Amino acid sequence: MTHVAAIQMVSSHDIEGNLAEAKRLLQQVAADGAEVAVLPENFAVLATAQMLACGRQEAGAEPVIRRFLSEQAKALGLWIVGGSMPLATRPDGSEIPERVRASCLVYNDQGQEVARYDKVHLFDAVVEDSHGVYRESDTFEPGDQVVTVDTPAGKLGLAICYDLRFPELFRALREQDVDWLCLPSAFTWQTGDAHWHALIRARAIENQVWVVAPGQGGQNSSRRQTYGHSLICDPWGKVVCEIEEGPGVVIADLDRERVRELRARMPVWQHRRL
Repeated sequence: MTHVAAIQMVSSHDIEGNLAEAKRLLQQVAADGAEVAVLPENFAVLATAQMLACGRQEAGAEPVIRRFLSEQAKALGLWIVGGSMPLATRPDGSEIPERVRASCLVYNDQGQEVARYDKVHLFDAVVEDSHGVYRESDTFEPGDQVVTVDTPAGKLGLAICYDLRFPELFRALREQDVDWLCLPSAFTWQTGDAHWHALIRARAIENQVWVVAPGQGGQNSSRRQTYGHSLICDPWGKVVCEIEEGPGVVIADLDRERVRELRARMPVWQHRRL
């Protein structure tokens, strides 16, 4: 079994302040024995207005957030799944004109970047909150790759926030025999209150995987309130730990043997007909 942590934050528009808070929480989970930590979506950069400039910097020779993640992973001896951050280049190195990608970078405990997933599904929706209209596609280019990576907790399938509503992505990850999924998120309070738990439990149950889902959880700005309820869900759909709001962490042992036993007892993957 491997100790895995989900880190909840209430990020603001202050990038330096966000990184300082992420460092504090990463140090906390490392001290608590976690071997892998997953940060939430937009953990360092929250404001849409900052995304393009930050994405260009992070794709260049002097990245701030990427260096931070690498240094923390190496210093703490901790695998870090870096939530999401903007990048102005695609995985093949080509530049993205006028937009960026929302990228989840994974660092091993030596500080090496070992995986990158770019958010495939973009949140363009009208929500009954103070923000109102969300149009991620104005700022972000969607990714087009399904990404897995081997970690101390087993094979991990990467997804981000709005991806949760698209079960076909998780079926594609399950096809690659993942043991667990991560879902760094910044759900709005309204959509989270309606659907967060139901969707996470469904993805865990139908794919027989652990789900580690850290989120933003609080009043991030005058117009934006995020749902929080960062949690870890087992492959039977049971929420084993959860934090409702405010910054904090939850840690659970991800038992791969439990995944294998459940799939042997109820081999739903072999029973599919469509």
